Amino acid sequence: MDEEQELQALVARGIRIPPQPVVLVELCERLRDGDYDARGLAAIISTDPGIAAMLFKVARSPLFHAGRSPDSLEQVLVRLGLKQTINLVRVVALTTALPAGSAEAMQRFWTRAREIARFAAVIAEDRVSVCNIFPDQAYMAGIFLDCGVPVLMQRFPGYCDSLMGDDSLDLPSLREEDQRYNVDHASIGYLVARHWRLPDFVAQAILHYGEVPREELGAVRSLVAILQLAIHCYHGQHGIFNASWPRIGGEVMGELGLHRDELTDYLADIREAFEVAGI
Repeated sequence: MDEEQELQALVARGIRIPPQPVVLVELCERLRDGDYDARGLAAIISTDPGIAAMLFKVARSPLFHAGRSPDSLEQVLVRLGLKQTINLVRVVALTTALPAGSAEAMQRFWTRAREIARFAAVIAEDRVSVCNIFPDQAYMAGIFLDCGVPVLMQRFPGYCDSLMGDDSLDLPSLREEDQRYNVDHASIGYLVARHWRLPDFVAQAILHYGEVPREELGAVRSLVAILQLAIHCYHGQHGIFNASWPRIGGEVMGELGLHRDELTDYLADIREAFEVAGI
């Protein structure tokens, strides 16, 4: 089944994949046609004040630039580079494109997503020489990672109440979702990533993030390891037991070139960098 057929099958079940915002569609069309410069792309971004404002906030993080913070959208494009800017536009656009549910539920969801994404970006920056995954790619993957959750929240009232109703902030297991809804949020996230034209290795990592995939090598496996360590950092930050870590922690550490006996010190360093990143 190709992407369009998969999307139509979901629509038939009342599950709606959020469309790309007009700004993102126009940016991608300009890139595809080769008809662009920094001023023209900045003008497109500025037509959506919400996306432009949030892009400034993300772009000013020390993770994504060195030296003086950019003062204009043109400077954002020049200093960050075209691909990184487009990735960050995707990130900020997603937060406004997903279906709205309970204000409290969505606030809790996005707080969790942004923290995991920030941890992922910090880890990617530190391990870039080992994994060749860059902070903007890891941050984008972290934001899109669980985007299937609000999509399923819209379709199935009461879905994920436990996430929003207590302090654990844990998501339902993929197996539980498959049993109850015949679909899971990782599969939905994968379709969103493909529909929004994210790099294929990012989409594949979202699909496979529940395990460190042994059949997927290179960028997919490395990005999954980064995401899993980011999730582990998030659990530790909030004093939540990470039930998956005893099972997959060894593979995660090995993929990232880390040793178990240095984990405690490494996590302390990542938490410190996480606070400095300030996204």
